[in-house]
Amino acid sequence: MTDSAIPTTAYAERRSIRQLFDLTGRTALVTGGSRGLGLQIAEALGEAGARVVVSARKAKDLEAAVAQLKERGVAADWIAADSSQPAEIQRLADEAIARLGHIDILVNNAGATWGAPAEEHPLEAWDKVMNLNVRAIFLLSQAVGKASMIPRRRGRIINVASIAGLSGNTGAMTSVAYNTSKAAVLNFTRALAGEWGVHGINVNALAPGFFPSKMTAGLLAHVGIDNMRAHVPLRRLGDDEDLKGAALLLASDAGKHITGQFIAVDGGVSSVHGA
Repeated sequence: MTDSAIPTTAYAERRSIRQLFDLTGRTALVTGGSRGLGLQIAEALGEAGARVVVSARKAKDLEAAVAQLKERGVAADWIAADSSQPAEIQRLADEAIARLGHIDILVNNAGATWGAPAEEHPLEAWDKVMNLNVRAIFLLSQAVGKASMIPRRRGRIINVASIAGLSGNTGAMTSVAYNTSKAAVLNFTRALAGEWGVHGINVNALAPGFFPSKMTAGLLAHVGIDNMRAHVPLRRLGDDEDLKGAALLLASDAGKHITGQFIAVDGGVSSVHGA
């Protein structure tokens, strides 16, 4: 390709960095948005200007989350739905589109884990983790893509994976189903990005490291915070701000040429051996 054939934007038309990250006028649906990482991402998108709908199973938790979002100036609403049930996923997509008009940004964050040695792992627990962490992401992406993103030829899908999807575990972390499911999320992200790029849809993933949360409270108590920090190059765990920047990059026009990728937000754990 010659220089003259490379697409360029006239200097006067180039947007500022603030404009590239601005989500004013955009809409977002965030699953698992009542607490933890999902609520943090919802805050980021809303603070950047998007109208946000958060979803989880429990209405009471969602009401509290939306109240918190509104205190921060975010235009927010909620829909209670069980993402482990296919009919509930379709209802969630339909109701979110009805309320928002369309969905620009889908954040697939709802998930589950189960701790048990592989040789003793219950089948029903395996299915629970796989259905929520993998099948639900596929079904909701399919529903939202077909009804809203593909017809409009634009969209951003952000799948919340984990650095657990990059490797196995030793010691106290016996989570074979969770690790397997998050590896599936990462390759689902690549596969969907390859198929849906032609529709103007960017599909990427976040791979968080260890963040204190309700889901990780038991492991933290067992292993110890200081011990966990000692295995992180930055010697810290994730906090309630650490996913915001990466999520906003992938949701906004600042990341319009990024698809099929994941960003590890883990304090450097995935970059070293023996962590």
